[in-house]
Amino acid sequence: MLIREAAVAVTLAHLLAVSDGKRVSVPDGPVAEAFRRAIDSLLPPGPPKRHLVLAGPGLSSAITDIALVPRHPQTGEVWPCDAGAAVPLAADVWTYLAFNDDRRLKPAAYAMPADVRRDDPPPLLPNGPFGPDRQVFLSTLERLAAVRQPWLRRIYDRVKDHPYMDPLS
Repeated sequence: MLIREAAVAVTLAHLLAVSDGKRVSVPDGPVAEAFRRAIDSLLPPGPPKRHLVLAGPGLSSAITDIALVPRHPQTGEVWPCDAGAAVPLAADVWTYLAFNDDRRLKPAAYAMPADVRRDDPPPLLPNGPFGPDRQVFLSTLERLAAVRQPWLRRIYDRVKDHPYMDPLS
């Protein structure tokens, strides 16, 4: 299990809890790659009633129902926003989702000039799409008070009883 997959699993559990069992629209791009399949398979079908956006430093502050916001890596503080519900995500994963442009770093053919600033080491990027880790997702749901709600308990039981269920396999 990778740290990114654990972070996505924790965030997915909290995202489901704040959705109140209503369909959530997910923006295209890296956020959709990380969350859309799981949300689409776990929440009921139909038109979206809640809307998810990325919010945080360097992004527009559009008011929405649910915002994915970064959690400060040292203090654990959650980025403040005006959304109906703020769902925290690990800062490194949030940064990847917010600012990834799918370009890969390539070594320079010649030595870099001394006055050029470099990233050493280069940022860790996933090798491919990543999604939530099943065990972390289930253990996070277990600790949420919202799991007592029948709709969320049904999701928990379904994921627990079907260990190879896509997309949490």
